[in-house]
Amino acid sequence: MARRSLLFSPGDRPEMMRKGPASGADVVIFDLEDAVPPEGKGEARAAVADVLSDPEFDPDCEVCVRVNADPTVADDDVKEALSGNRVDSVMLPKAESAEDAETLAGILGERGVDAPLIAICESAAGVLHAESIAAADPVDALAFGAEDFSADVGATRTAEGTEVLYAREHVVLAAAAAGIDAIDTLHTDIGDTEGLAEETAFVLELGFDGKICIHPSQVPVVNEAFTPTGERIEWARRVLDAAEEADQEGRGVFRVEGEMVDAPLIGQAEQVRERARAADAWD
Repeated sequence: MARRSLLFSPGDRPEMMRKGPASGADVVIFDLEDAVPPEGKGEARAAVADVLSDPEFDPDCEVCVRVNADPTVADDDVKEALSGNRVDSVMLPKAESAEDAETLAGILGERGVDAPLIAICESAAGVLHAESIAAADPVDALAFGAEDFSADVGATRTAEGTEVLYAREHVVLAAAAAGIDAIDTLHTDIGDTEGLAEETAFVLELGFDGKICIHPSQVPVVNEAFTPTGERIEWARRVLDAAEEADQEGRGVFRVEGEMVDAPLIGQAEQVRERARAADAWD
């Protein structure tokens, strides 16, 4: 399943959580961490559990819950909000080592929750250890959190984003090496549609597979940026059709309209197909 857009909803706002899938996001994330103050954790867990256990809540997108970074608090999150309920993935905030991922996976296992992790690298240690975090067995996607990262290293956030470029690229490399999704940070200015579109196009070029959204209005902008053009889709069709024919003939390398095609280009075509299918643009 593609993860072009990942929409956060505060865990203490059940009406927002229920409406999240209608935004068209590929992933909806119910947030029990930063969006909920310490005194409201219990109420938020109950609200998340209520939504997840409701038979009428049956979205056709991935449902994720972001738990808290502290293992003791995360255990309460899992016990009170996730146990016995449908959840497709769990988000690990402030991941700084593979051990952090293994610890949360252990908590999930003890509580009977079978779900992969989306780990967020949002500190200097997290980015530096991104490779080992991405390679950890429970981790299915790696995300970058620019705001916390910038605060941790003392960087000044700019519109150009040069201060986080290395970190972004490091997270992409780590995710690619592990063969998992790379998710880019949020765009904080909700009303800046043009800036969001430009930033999303840029991170797509870097190699990211998706982007975090903090408002439903951001979802269609991100989805459009990650949806292949008609020309790109037709290229992928030609490559995959030719690859099938070449496979039947036992050929590993072949030509498509003069272009030499091998395994890496086939992989790119498959990625185009996956993103196009997520947008219902692939017949």
